[in-house]
Amino acid sequence: MIRSIKTGFIVTIAFIGFQNKAGAQRSQNKEPIPVLQMDPAREVNVFLGTSGDHGQLSPAASYPFSMLSIVPQTDPWIHTGYEHYAKKFLGFAHSVFEGVGCEGSGANLLVKPFLGKDAPSCDLIKTGEAGSPGYYGVAFKNGIQASFTVSQREGIHEYLFPAGVSSGKGLFFDLSHTRSNRFYEEQHQTTATSISGWIQAGTTCSVGKYKVYYYISLSEPVEWQNLAAHQIVAKLKDQTKKLALRIGWSSTSAAYAKAAIDNKTFNQIRLGATQAWNKALGRIAVGPLSGTNKLADTTMSARKALFYSLLYRVIQSPYLISEKDGYYRNTKGELVKSDTPRYNGWSVWDNYRTQLPLLGLAYGDRYQGMVTSLADLYANGKKDYATQTEPSNTVRTEHTDIVLLDAYNKGYHVDFKSIVDSIKKDVDALDFSHPDKALESSYDTWAMSEIYKSLGNSDLASRYKEKALGYQGVWQREFADLSKKDIDRMGARGMYQGTIWQYRWLVPYDMKGMTDLIGSNGELEKQLDRFFNGNYYSQANEPDIAAPSLYNVTAHPSKAQALMHQYAVDTVTQFYFNGNSRGIDPVIGPVYKNQPRAFLPTMDDDGGAMSGWFVFSAIGLFPACVGTPVYYLHVPLFEDLTIDISRVKGADKRLHILVHNFTPDNYYIQKVVLNGQEIHQNYLTDAQLREGGELEIYASDMPHDSDGINKWISQIK
Repeated sequence: MIRSIKTGFIVTIAFIGFQNKAGAQRSQNKEPIPVLQMDPAREVNVFLGTSGDHGQLSPAASYPFSMLSIVPQTDPWIHTGYEHYAKKFLGFAHSVFEGVGCEGSGANLLVKPFLGKDAPSCDLIKTGEAGSPGYYGVAFKNGIQASFTVSQREGIHEYLFPAGVSSGKGLFFDLSHTRSNRFYEEQHQTTATSISGWIQAGTTCSVGKYKVYYYISLSEPVEWQNLAAHQIVAKLKDQTKKLALRIGWSSTSAAYAKAAIDNKTFNQIRLGATQAWNKALGRIAVGPLSGTNKLADTTMSARKALFYSLLYRVIQSPYLISEKDGYYRNTKGELVKSDTPRYNGWSVWDNYRTQLPLLGLAYGDRYQGMVTSLADLYANGKKDYATQTEPSNTVRTEHTDIVLLDAYNKGYHVDFKSIVDSIKKDVDALDFSHPDKALESSYDTWAMSEIYKSLGNSDLASRYKEKALGYQGVWQREFADLSKKDIDRMGARGMYQGTIWQYRWLVPYDMKGMTDLIGSNGELEKQLDRFFNGNYYSQANEPDIAAPSLYNVTAHPSKAQALMHQYAVDTVTQFYFNGNSRGIDPVIGPVYKNQPRAFLPTMDDDGGAMSGWFVFSAIGLFPACVGTPVYYLHVPLFEDLTIDISRVKGADKRLHILVHNFTPDNYYIQKVVLNGQEIHQNYLTDAQLREGGELEIYASDMPHDSDGINKWISQIK
């Protein structure tokens, strides 16, 4: 889906290479068609979440899992540097980390086209813009027009200048530009048609440092003029009407950055980006609409656009950092080579419960490389946030051991033997000083026990199991008593971005044990009822985003099914936002909206964490406990879905999900059939899903909770 403001040249160039959505053919066959969605990129609204504190996203020209993006920078700005409703532009930067906090991260090397003799004083006032996956374009009041597209390692800027301007024109480069993360240093060199060098900047929250190399080639000779430290101008001839800027980007070396530039045209690279996005987005294919109910089809068409706009955000990071020949720099800054692709750019604390498991399920062709890259962090001296020699921008890596255990239990290769001592060192240094930290650290400690169990070390497995069970004392002391006055106060008792109410559910690894602490399964359900009916739940941040699924261990899993639907597409009441305690005016409405102010206030997407939650809701699955190979079931948001579960490139293994009795609001499960066999359970294992075939879910408008349903309940054993 292509979004634009006004008409004119922007709309003309925005639609190059795209099929008109209105003219697309829709099958009227009601039988399921288990084929991949061929053109899902047309559904994506790249302006979703690009205004205010409602997602912290940008409309940057980007490429799946690439650290190179070209992002507009506005005044005023939000975390990515772009505010949708701002009209004044500062220029265009590169490589922004989407959706993260600390007031933004990345956005290196600013380029600003200008008219006149004084670049800083030239105002760029937006009159129209358009964007789609892999493309962004904008027009300005002074007649300058700019278009951008990218491939995996190369980007192109195209600037059109108005005719008849004799007062000067050019490009202004700020090589020190970043968001709120710090700039440290840079080196560059120029020729008549190029500028190249490297930039070192701070990672998210300026905890670590990363270094990137670039090579910029200009389509005509320019005259270079130094303005200030790290600021330089490329002066153009008065007769120049069009200038192309190609940029190669690498975390490995300047030579690789230069080699990234090829001779493809703007439209060829843009078409390649569109094809790459279609391939990536198409790994989860939404089937055709019914064609028989216009009102329902209107709802489902809007839901489909929202789905692909959020899936688009899930697959922007981590970043592929290894070169085509296998060379890359590790987090110690060393140049190494591997046959397995390497990735960087992590936000694990935020997305270990949603985005990363989703990549493991639907992007198995890439996920082994990501898993190996996460294991490398331990081999190279893992830090909770970042090292001083990162190969790309990154955020944080707490709970990486849980992600590795999850991948191992789902059939991915993890060489625990080579890194177990490093994991142990990390776990032994965990912080148990606050109630939230104690529960989180116990989760990691449980994972450590399971890792030792996988290695056959029963002594250490038992030792860490007992330490993990220590959460029970903390839970009884800090979380059991719901009569205390501070249980709904954000940050109470030194906790991070959450309340006692919200953090008390963070025991997915031992729901049996927590139920025993509460007293009974019935009492657990009553307390969950009080939590959700009292609107103490917050979808705006990660601490309790798995809480809706906890009803699956009670007598009424139907309540989980209703909540997964409600918080994805229905009206809800939300009182809590980062830094705000209950008592302020609530937000009432849907959490996810396909518009610039898309998410709840202060709700960052956090590297695909929140978008990943929605996608799991949409496909009818949710991780029961990350670290175990189990997914709870609920009714998908679509009647017909196909997930490419292939893990080997070129393989063709799919899971087709078909919902019977589907309506947009039938969200209770009546029965489940897997490959022709009715199953009496509220979950599926990863092994069952990996067999592929067909999952049929019979939906209803009434709950169907039966004593004969087998339920999966986690327990530390």
